[in-house]
Amino acid sequence: MEVLSEQGFAATGIDSVLKRINVPKGSFYHYFNSKEAFGQAVLDRYASRFARKLDLLLLNEADPPLQRIRNFVEDAKEGMAKYEFRRGCLVGNLGQEIMALPESFRLALEHTLIDWQERLACCLREAASQGQIDSDSDCDSLAAFFWIGWEGAVLRSKLSRDVRPLEIFSEGFFAAIGR
Repeated sequence: MEVLSEQGFAATGIDSVLKRINVPKGSFYHYFNSKEAFGQAVLDRYASRFARKLDLLLLNEADPPLQRIRNFVEDAKEGMAKYEFRRGCLVGNLGQEIMALPESFRLALEHTLIDWQERLACCLREAASQGQIDSDSDCDSLAAFFWIGWEGAVLRSKLSRDVRPLEIFSEGFFAAIGR
């Protein structure tokens, strides 16, 4: 995940990954029949790991729903700074390479983003039921808007090596929902 997050899929050779983790090439091909299969496995693992993280943050009943989203933003800002803005989001990074990737990646990336969108929509529905946002809010559209904008903010943070794009986006999102 680290190598693909920093270098991208197309620019990463299997040999450099194997040298970095001291795994013989024969062992690699015992588990993966191609670089595409390896990339899919890494993407699946990343998506699962990130979904668990979203659940920890967005389902934390100790905080009101909108605070949970703010907690996600703060956690992301800390993570971006921790890795010196080199990594960002593997899903977003791969999405930027989509024209150079096999078709299977497009489907997996879209599925992952929809999964994250649904998790956020649930949190927003809870916010609506608690009166934190308008009860007639289209939470599915708001969640889609969030992830579309968020991935752009992550890219811009990597470019500027600063958390300010994440802050600008999240401030705009909360202003748009009236909170």
